[in-house]
Amino acid sequence: MRQLTLTVPSAAGPVNILRGIDLEIEAGEAVGVVGPSGSGKTSLLMVLAGLERPSSGSVKLSGQELSGLDEDALAALRRRDIGIVFQAFHLIPTMTALENVAVPLELAGVRDAFSRAAHELSAVGLSGRLNHYPAELSGGEQQRVALARALAPCPAIVVADEPTGNLDEATGRDIIELLFRGHREHGTTLVLVTHDAALAARCDRVLHMHSGRIGEPQMARKA
Repeated sequence: MRQLTLTVPSAAGPVNILRGIDLEIEAGEAVGVVGPSGSGKTSLLMVLAGLERPSSGSVKLSGQELSGLDEDALAALRRRDIGIVFQAFHLIPTMTALENVAVPLELAGVRDAFSRAAHELSAVGLSGRLNHYPAELSGGEQQRVALARALAPCPAIVVADEPTGNLDEATGRDIIELLFRGHREHGTTLVLVTHDAALAARCDRVLHMHSGRIGEPQMARKA
């Protein structure tokens, strides 16, 4: 990211969400992003994932400039290269766990979509819940499905926005262990937004955001 800004309109006038962000993340690196509510953490992830277009500046992923891509090309890029894990699980309620993971793979042209989906669900401990619908799963199980969905395409980068925010402490620990294990085993770049300083410290580097800017980076202990 180079000189990235994001400004949105409001009744009181324009609001500057991101203010001149310069950031480089290496392939395979785990980066934790912390900061108070409203500091721009989630907006940073949304721009990085191509879900929000910046007002100005440059975003490059694997050398590709995102600003030159239309919505169809951005969607294709996300299906292929970006796994996203939200605080809210965003599963399709009319699809089973297996279908929630397999259908995005099918849309990306993966031939063995259902067998790969079953493998990823098994890897997160849900081999016995493949044919259950989201309403039949606990919150932790739904987040496991969402994590399997994010990792199944073997993306270059996984972005996670408060992935344990809707979970109890014990379940949240399980999800985090699975997230870091997937990061190690798949060799993905991980960008993790969290309010938990101890969790962020498991990453290689911690970024502190305040008022739309990134402070001095701190090195952290790798999980």
